[in-house]
Amino acid sequence: MNGGREVGLDRSRTPSASSLITAFLEGLPDPAWLVDGPTVSVCAVNRSALRLLGLKPDLAVGQPPLSLCDSLEDQAFWQGAATDPQARIRSDTVLMHSDGQPRWVSRSITPVHTPDGSRYWLVLLHDQTRRRRAEAERESLLAELRATLESTADGILVVDLAGRVRSFNRRFAKLWGLAGGLLHEPGDAGLWLSLQRVVRDGEQYRLRIEALLDSPLMRSSDVLQLADGRVLEQVSLPQLSRGEPIGRVFSFRDLSEKLAAHQRIEELGRSDALTGAPNRRALADRMVQQMTQVPGAPALPAFALLHLDLDRFKQINDTLGHTYGDRVLRDVVERLRGAVGPHDTLARLGGDEFAILLDGAQTAEAEAAARRVQQLLAEPFTFDTLSFTVTVSCGIALYPGDGSTPDELMASAERAMHWVKEGGRAGFRFHVPRKEVDLLSRMRLDHDMRQALAEGRFRLHYQPQVELGSDRVIGAEALIRWRDPQRGEISPAEFIPLAEESGFVVAIGDWVLKEAVAQAARWLARGLRMPVAVNVSALQFQQPHFVDTVAAALRDAMLPASLLELELTEGVLMRDTEEGLRRMHALAALGVTLSIDDFGTGYSSLGYLKRFPIQRLKIDRSFVQGLPGDPSDVGIANAIVQMGRALGLQVIAEGVETEAQRDFLAQAGCHEFQGYLFARPLRPDEFEQRVRPRRHVVDSPVSGWLGLASG
Repeated sequence: MNGGREVGLDRSRTPSASSLITAFLEGLPDPAWLVDGPTVSVCAVNRSALRLLGLKPDLAVGQPPLSLCDSLEDQAFWQGAATDPQARIRSDTVLMHSDGQPRWVSRSITPVHTPDGSRYWLVLLHDQTRRRRAEAERESLLAELRATLESTADGILVVDLAGRVRSFNRRFAKLWGLAGGLLHEPGDAGLWLSLQRVVRDGEQYRLRIEALLDSPLMRSSDVLQLADGRVLEQVSLPQLSRGEPIGRVFSFRDLSEKLAAHQRIEELGRSDALTGAPNRRALADRMVQQMTQVPGAPALPAFALLHLDLDRFKQINDTLGHTYGDRVLRDVVERLRGAVGPHDTLARLGGDEFAILLDGAQTAEAEAAARRVQQLLAEPFTFDTLSFTVTVSCGIALYPGDGSTPDELMASAERAMHWVKEGGRAGFRFHVPRKEVDLLSRMRLDHDMRQALAEGRFRLHYQPQVELGSDRVIGAEALIRWRDPQRGEISPAEFIPLAEESGFVVAIGDWVLKEAVAQAARWLARGLRMPVAVNVSALQFQQPHFVDTVAAALRDAMLPASLLELELTEGVLMRDTEEGLRRMHALAALGVTLSIDDFGTGYSSLGYLKRFPIQRLKIDRSFVQGLPGDPSDVGIANAIVQMGRALGLQVIAEGVETEAQRDFLAQAGCHEFQGYLFARPLRPDEFEQRVRPRRHVVDSPVSGWLGLASG
């Protein structure tokens, strides 16, 4: 044999026959070899076959055919071929390349007889290796895709452009209640009829699906109400291949539990757990409805707000215990229902404070209602063998004269109630505009407050904030203090409201911001990395250059922005929402942490919380003081913690004074706390001495009033 043109040709053949066989084999488009009939040995191989096998001609020609293909099927064939010259076969088999790797082929063996009487078998192969490997890879990818689809919590459905089923996962079948999960096979267009029967408005759903199928590139997101009461979210996206639509992918998610949880949180946030009466937030919503002018409607009628506070109720709790106290509160609500009409609103504001919104009431109606309240509560309360009397102090505010917003009206009614307390309790009083009562004293306080800032009499104290479960101090709340030479210590609750009304709170707020940032920088320089936080009033937040003021304070003190938190009230979120959102994103871009203070006392919704870049919620002290004995406080605290966790926010509770309160909050899942249980507000040097022995201080922002809280 030779390595020339006649690859693998046996020289025993004549030159003309050899050339013919060589030309014949080389002219075939696929690998092939010729087996001599009498000797049953390979007499010629074309180059394609040698490449397929990775062999040289001398290792193929003259060898038995089983040396090239040694499957069991081939062994049986060549045994039978010894006695059957007409034997033939066509099947798929596997060859081994010289490198040891398999080659998948389609192989046929056919007898060939020449005119001179010679007998051969022609072995013709078609290489299927690439196709088989591609199929194996595709099957592997499909298996991975199927595993991925089955692992997701969403139901997935894939259809072609005509809406016929191509694939779906078991979660989809379970969500829609398809019996056995496999009633609809690929190619089935009747699936939509099954889904239509399950949807509450099946005809509307059918029209929606038809619109999607008629628009291959449309994207959609829908909420579906099912007949069994469940709610599904349906998202539909086009499926593209090389930029062209080939079908549509639907994903389905069960929103029922999530919506139920949100509804429960909303209910807890709007009602009092102990008495079942509406709470402060529900009352404020009702007032907003009363105050909202419908275009084209007549002028809004006046209404009255009564703020009620039980006199000396603390004595009942201290003497008889909270169980009796709770019974009294429930009985008070039942009695007060007799003082309200069908269109009025009775609410529990917290503790032993209540409010009554009298629809369409003027002065005379409000006074009559206040007298009815006094009479209803004058009857003795009798529990077991014990009888006692409860009196109430009532303040009355009228809309719109005593306030144009819920906050203003409630503040006026509460102020009037405090005047009743100061005058001896057990009575009622209408709100009198402040200018007629204490204008002179307010003018003096305003002057002294401005002088205090100019002469440096303000100072900051810092209350530690602690991680629940580890007692690690994670930050400090900045609290403003003012000691006047003549007046002595003046409470922030006394001068901050005046500062807000006069606008001077902006100047005080700027001072607190700079001083707190400077103190954090001084601590940092001494090796104490302690985040601090200040509260921002609504007026200060609305200043055009507020973001620049914050940036300048950080830059001047060279303090990392991560060590500063700005704490906003819920009222800030409700004013000028789009501008507020822009400003908050600008602050977040600086690296400053943002949080909501006294959460639960305002009127913001979950929608607002989701929009704003908030990292933290603080549970107001009014919801902490009754823990763990007050069912209302328990319900609200649990709801706030769970809502905060659902939104990925840190939750901190203020005003923690007892171990029972701390233990309840820890069990509820609250992250942090502050209050007298751990430490009172401290001077900077006292704070440093208290914290320094605790080396595990984390770089986590804290919440706090910008000196507006008393600690």
